[in-house]
Amino acid sequence: MFENRLRKNARHFRKWARARGLTCFRIYDRDIPEYPYAVDEYGDHIHLVEYPRRRALQSGTVEQQREEVLATVAHVLEVAPEHIHVKTHTPQPWGRTQYERLGQDSERFVVEEQGLKFWVNLKDYLDTGLFMDHRLTRARVREEAQGKRFLNLFAYTGAFTVYAASGGAAHTTTVDLSNTYLDWAEENLALNGLSAPRHTLIRADVLPWLEEQAEEPDRYELIVCDPPSFSTSKRMSGSFNVQRDHSRLLAAIRAVLAPGGVLYFSTNFLGFELKDTAIRDFEKVEELTPASIPEDFQRKEIHRCWRMVAPRATRP
Repeated sequence: MFENRLRKNARHFRKWARARGLTCFRIYDRDIPEYPYAVDEYGDHIHLVEYPRRRALQSGTVEQQREEVLATVAHVLEVAPEHIHVKTHTPQPWGRTQYERLGQDSERFVVEEQGLKFWVNLKDYLDTGLFMDHRLTRARVREEAQGKRFLNLFAYTGAFTVYAASGGAAHTTTVDLSNTYLDWAEENLALNGLSAPRHTLIRADVLPWLEEQAEEPDRYELIVCDPPSFSTSKRMSGSFNVQRDHSRLLAAIRAVLAPGGVLYFSTNFLGFELKDTAIRDFEKVEELTPASIPEDFQRKEIHRCWRMVAPRATRP
C-alpha cells in the first residue's frame, strides 16, 4: 500500500517539480494513516521524517515499520541508503529550542527553488534550513519587493531575504537571535550573487529590537514575520509565546511599517487564534491559507498565513 502510493506520488511530483524549477519538494505527506511519514526529496537525497503514533511506540512496532519504509523508499525512489536521512518527530515539552542541534556533521549541499539556490543540511537539525511550505509566499515577496525596504523577522536562514533581494528590494534587514542562522543567511545571499552592503543582518531578540526601532525614522514597505510557536534562550529577555505575545508583536511591527506597507505574518502553531484587537490598526487583513500551502504538501495543517496592509497616509 505504501509502496504503491509512493511510486504514484513520485511519478507525479518529480514531473511537477521540474516544471517549477524545484530540486527540493515533498513526495509523500502522511497520505496513508498507517504510514505516518513525510518523504522529502532534496536533490539526490531523501529527508524522511517519521511521526510515530503513541500506540506504535508502546507496542514496539516503530522500528520494524521504519526498516520496511526505508527499504521501500530506497527501492522506489532509487536512492542510495546512505543518502536517506531519518528523523523522528515526537511531541516535545513546550519551550524546547525550536532548532536544537542534533549532530555535528555539517554536511551541506545546494538545492534550487524557483530560480534561486539555498544551502541545506539534512543531518544536524530536525529542520533542513529551508521551510518548503512557504515556497508560494516567498514567490509573492519576490514579486512585491522591487524598490522597497524589506524586513525579515525571526529570519532563520534568510530564504525570504534572498527572495526579496532577488526581486530588487532597495534594502533588506534580516533579524534573528542565532549567529549560526545569520551566517547561513549571509551564505545564501552570497550563493545567489546577492551579497551587498544594502543587505543588513542583525543578531537580536526580535520583539525588544522592534520596540526600539519605533523611535527610528526608517520605515519598511514590506515585512515578513514567521515566529516560532514558543522560544526561550539565555540571550532573550524572558520567553516568546506566539499566542500570548502576538498582539504586542503586531503592534511593534505596525509601528515600523510604512503607510500602505505590507506584512506577511505566519505561524505553524495550529491552535493559534488571531485576536481582533491585534489587527485593528491594519487597513486590510486577508488570510491566505490554505492557498498559501503548495500542492506537494497534501496535509494542509502545516501553517497559517495572513497578508496585512497598513493604512495609507492621509492627506493633511
